[in-house]
Amino acid sequence: MELDIFQVDAFTDKPFRGNPAGVCILPEPGDERWMQDVAREMNLSETAFLYRHRDGFNLRWFTPAVEVELCGHATLASAHILWETGCLKPDKRALFYTQSGLLIAERKGGWIELDLPAEPEEPSTTPEGLSQALGVRLKYVGRNRFDYLVEVDSEETVRNMKPDFVLLDDIPSRGFIVTAQASFRGFDFISRFFAPGVGVNEDPVTGSAHCCLGPFWASRLGKREMVAYQASARGGIVRIRVNEKRVRLGGKAVTVLRGKLIFG
Repeated sequence: MELDIFQVDAFTDKPFRGNPAGVCILPEPGDERWMQDVAREMNLSETAFLYRHRDGFNLRWFTPAVEVELCGHATLASAHILWETGCLKPDKRALFYTQSGLLIAERKGGWIELDLPAEPEEPSTTPEGLSQALGVRLKYVGRNRFDYLVEVDSEETVRNMKPDFVLLDDIPSRGFIVTAQASFRGFDFISRFFAPGVGVNEDPVTGSAHCCLGPFWASRLGKREMVAYQASARGGIVRIRVNEKRVRLGGKAVTVLRGKLIFG
């Protein structure tokens, strides 16, 4: 049996930048173990699996190690592929039924805008060893249902940090968002995201992290619309609009690989 599979670089308009995601459109619900095996074979931070469901698509995301409840960049990549392959007409919204509820993607000129749930953090006690594992001094520590959020003193600190992933993996959490107000013109804040516990030491550009970062920086900067940069080696730009309970994330995407998944 053969299935089409794609690799898309999300939150970028340039190949080999942004965050790569696998996208596989299924004719029917997939076996969970098989989807995990495919994600491990793709060896990307996330691989998305979707099939037609009601008036949209059921969508699930897998890292090479586990299934996750929310993934922004692979949702953006999935919507991009639905429009690019003609599964959706260019003027139609992409509706995704997921573990995090209904997610919506729309085309806005050359951008794709995702409507995702806000995932605000609350102040947290600092886990033992977190500062040592990240290798930086912590200005603020918060936590939401997925991740720890750590604010540090400057953009330079975010860009130059070199975490100890062995130590970081010992702290129970899906991931660790590290952020600071941007000093580079054109951006409001900067971040990096580390998730060794789910098999991704550093994620290049993380949509779900911006569901937390958006409300966090909106309250501090007094702004509802912002532009963010995730300062991984690949890098990526995210436009953000924050509402009361939702976050809209804007990004671009480019397909870099089309192939056939052969199995059975």
